[in-house]
Amino acid sequence: MDDWADSIETVLCDLDGVVWLAHQPIAGSVRAIASLRESGRRVVFVTNNSFALLAEHEAALARIGIPAAGDVVSSSMAAAFMVEPGQRVLVAGGPGVVEAFERRGADVVHNTGQPVDGPIDAVAVGLHRDFDYGRLAVAAGSARSGARLIGTNADSTYPTPSGLLPGGGAILAAIASASGVTPEVAGKPEQAMADLVSSTLDGDPAATATRLLMIGDRPETDGLFASRLGCRFALVRSGVTPVGSSSPSLEGLRIDADVADLAEIARRLVLVGQ
Repeated sequence: MDDWADSIETVLCDLDGVVWLAHQPIAGSVRAIASLRESGRRVVFVTNNSFALLAEHEAALARIGIPAAGDVVSSSMAAAFMVEPGQRVLVAGGPGVVEAFERRGADVVHNTGQPVDGPIDAVAVGLHRDFDYGRLAVAAGSARSGARLIGTNADSTYPTPSGLLPGGGAILAAIASASGVTPEVAGKPEQAMADLVSSTLDGDPAATATRLLMIGDRPETDGLFASRLGCRFALVRSGVTPVGSSSPSLEGLRIDADVADLAEIARRLVLVGQ
């Protein structure tokens, strides 16, 4: 890290498994974010969590001592930009998905498990805690009838203090299997999220790829997302990738730092600049 740490001016930071587990801060993470900002670096939180409203993401960070207004982008936001204003979208997801598509100007139809009248342009899928067989049937039927199948993300699990729980990708896989339709995915590591991040950083002179660092706990999403952006990637072992496991090997993946947690990354970045 000593060879490149001083060049990093903007940090893209995952949330689940990096900053917190189910909104419980990981040891040292709050101070780590503060020290990165005190060093003059911008921190933008890039999450595949589609369930929460944008204000809920920001409020949850504020409750643990991390101001984040205007610095959170989610897979729901990325997915919403895959449709055009006015299109009719069946949402099989949580309130964050509904919010993002409504802000986009889509005609949102809530998937209640009851038959839907009229044509559907797209089925938007995210983590949905009320998902059941009826909702599966309606979403799959709409996709089978010609609607685009859009997943906010393909993460099959997400980390919590008590272990891994099913993620939005597991629901997306069920709908894809039942409909026979290949989904389009918005979140990390896909292009829609890269476009969203690029637009968020637009005009920031510190946001060129050589000055960016992506920090995440999931190589197949966070790591490949860094590869898509052309920036460096730091893998932390505080989430889905456990301490002691072998370094993952994925085509296109480059790991520039492999450390225990966000606190270690921040300590090394800040020390290099002193």
